[in-house]
Amino acid sequence: MGSAPAIDFDAQLMLRVREGDESCFHTLLDRHRNSLVHFLYRMVQDAGAAEDLAQEVFLRIYRSRTKYEASAKFTTWMFRIATHTALNWLRDEKHTRRQTDLEAQREVADRHPSTEQRLVNGVRVAEIRTAIRNLPEKQRAAVLMHKYEGMDYAQISGALECSESAVKSLLFRAYESLRAQLAHLIRGDI
Repeated sequence: MGSAPAIDFDAQLMLRVREGDESCFHTLLDRHRNSLVHFLYRMVQDAGAAEDLAQEVFLRIYRSRTKYEASAKFTTWMFRIATHTALNWLRDEKHTRRQTDLEAQREVADRHPSTEQRLVNGVRVAEIRTAIRNLPEKQRAAVLMHKYEGMDYAQISGALECSESAVKSLLFRAYESLRAQLAHLIRGDI
């Protein structure tokens, strides 16, 4: 006789939210707000929009509480909602994506880099971010979830609502594109 699979802590919290425990929703919000905002920012490249979209995601989660089933990790479900929300925002022609020079001017953390090293690092970071930003939307989402959120193929496939083999294909194509675009950084041509 097999036992039921263990439900992750976040899913347990969400099940309690489904039953009316508001404090568990606040706990979920506190646990995941920062990672969600960072993920959304990397998707839409607009800090204000990322904040607004994170609120929208949590609102959608709250509104869906009565239908929640703990069939997957909570974070998989949350990132699925976040991905759809970000992709819809990106496709909405009313929004103009504001790209600020501040992103390119951010310095890579280093103890005491020289001015030249800060400039070189800033250019590298800006090029990497631009290359990721220029990927097709689903490839970008897969890369961000894989590299920045540490999600595995199964979690990403759940979030993007596709097969694991489709995720592997998305990531393969994305990483090939990034390698080609950023080869000069590896060679040191900057």
